[in-house]
Amino acid sequence: MNTQRKRPPVKRALVTGCAGFIGSHLTESLLADGVDVVGVDCFNANYGRSQKLANLANAREWDSFDFVPVDLSRGELDELVDGVDTVFHLAAEPGVRASWGDNFQRYVQNNLVATQHLLNAVARAGTPRIVYASSSSVYGQAKVFPTTELATPAPQSPYGMTKLSGEHLCYAFSENFDVETVSLRFFTVFGPRQRPDMAFNIFSKAALAGEPIVVYGDGHQTRDFTFVSDIVAATRSAATSAVAPGSVYNLGGGVRSSLREVLGIIDGLNGGRVDVTYSTTVPGDVRDTAADTSRARRDLGFAPAVSLSEGLEREFEWLRGQIS
Repeated sequence: MNTQRKRPPVKRALVTGCAGFIGSHLTESLLADGVDVVGVDCFNANYGRSQKLANLANAREWDSFDFVPVDLSRGELDELVDGVDTVFHLAAEPGVRASWGDNFQRYVQNNLVATQHLLNAVARAGTPRIVYASSSSVYGQAKVFPTTELATPAPQSPYGMTKLSGEHLCYAFSENFDVETVSLRFFTVFGPRQRPDMAFNIFSKAALAGEPIVVYGDGHQTRDFTFVSDIVAATRSAATSAVAPGSVYNLGGGVRSSLREVLGIIDGLNGGRVDVTYSTTVPGDVRDTAADTSRARRDLGFAPAVSLSEGLEREFEWLRGQIS
């Protein structure tokens, strides 16, 4: 039976997807605390290379940051994990809506093959703990709210399916090769540097440009929105806390809010000049999400500190600065 294991403080970490939204924030947090970081990114084409390079600008000022541009699904990874005590695996092909049709092969390659390749290297290294970034999309349309980790996953998109399969790979490696894996199910992360295909980014940019906002659905659908700094804190805690290998944790902001509430906040931030149009829903979008984070609070000390309104204001002002 796997037993709980506490790890010493992180000294040298590998962060995959270091140029992405969450990965860049995590990288900076580690560097600020004196951790040596090896950052990996392949700059896949889900959004512009220029934004990803901008995300990395602060990290690249640190002598303790070593950036390696490599495709995890194809590259040689043994040297990357050599001497590393923790692997934070955030690299992935993101997005529910884009995962249908011919794009699916890209999701399999970047979410499954890459994860399996990395786990093989970690197993050969024999020492690092790997913290895997999963998603609330693994639940699909949950039946009970807030949703616990004991709920049966039923993803409603190819993206969600690949993230759940990544969790299963982590568990298989923990059972068969004694790899310490921890999977974290992120619930709708937002904040500065959010990907341009995500709702808050789209809504805020449209508002700032004086353009209409298109909402897929009636706006009454709800999400458990989680600010990026709270995600980073929990992700770092998962690297050292006493957890059983193969464990899974929900990470959510703790308040279930509707898109209409979000639009009301954006309207206030934009001086009451938001024009909204409602359209039909799209395949893969679920009606509601809400995380039961009791397990993460108990084991990881997870305590979300940034409210929806405060975090949305930070993202809105960041976007304003990008546009001006």
